[in-house]
Amino acid sequence: MSIEKLRDKVLVVSGGSRGIGKAIALRMAKAGMRVVILGKTETPHPKVPGTIHQTVDEIKKEGGQAMAIACDVRDISQLKAVVDQTIKSYGQLDMVVNNAGAIQLQPLDQLEGKRIDLMTQINAYAPIHLIKLALPHLKKSDHAHIINICPPIDLDLKWFAKHSVYTVSKYSQSMLTLGLSEEFKDSTIAVNGLWPKTLIATAAVQNLLGGDKMIQRSRKPEIVADAAHWILSQAPEKLTGHLFLDEEVLSKAGVSDLEHYAINSDMDLQNDLYVS
Repeated sequence: MSIEKLRDKVLVVSGGSRGIGKAIALRMAKAGMRVVILGKTETPHPKVPGTIHQTVDEIKKEGGQAMAIACDVRDISQLKAVVDQTIKSYGQLDMVVNNAGAIQLQPLDQLEGKRIDLMTQINAYAPIHLIKLALPHLKKSDHAHIINICPPIDLDLKWFAKHSVYTVSKYSQSMLTLGLSEEFKDSTIAVNGLWPKTLIATAAVQNLLGGDKMIQRSRKPEIVADAAHWILSQAPEKLTGHLFLDEEVLSKAGVSDLEHYAINSDMDLQNDLYVS
């Protein structure tokens, strides 16, 4: 399928208020897709910029089509309402990007119970439920894709030693990606994972992973969005079951110059978690 044929396909993106989710929403709307943006943030927050409505406004200013739906992805009834509203508004659902995530890099004895629940529910369980609810509609699509924003699986114990709960919750999504790609292998639904090779300038990096110093060693979210665009442009039956890094995808797309994605090209880039 050519890139032009993405036009009018319908994509649901979770965590679309900011960061990677927002960048993917903007990129795919630019390609002519109709985008449904999920998130909890409806009003601006002083420490965490961006809302689902601001993302939609940006898309519409560029002539794109988008709809914001406030949603706590931990709530199955709210996810069902998202799918129902998508079908009511657009008549179809072709692609899902599970981007919403929760992170707390602490060992188990330092984690509050609510943080454990937050990470496991958002990172591990929510993608399962959203995919299941979307599945009847994905089966009807002639170009169905699922992308989970999840890492390659590296069983080096350094990724477990200091934050096992977060690692298990994200690897759960990675294993789901591999499992569903096999489960759907006789269908036309592609399931792939995508993860940044380097840190991405997001609220998580700013507030939890090193602040301004690490932001300067990060890349812009657009690198992940451009990688997602290439994946979603491919024929589903020919590209499934991969846990990609963004650089790997862009290499396949023939893109070798990545310097413009850097926040500060004079700084050495910092690898993301799970990238040795």
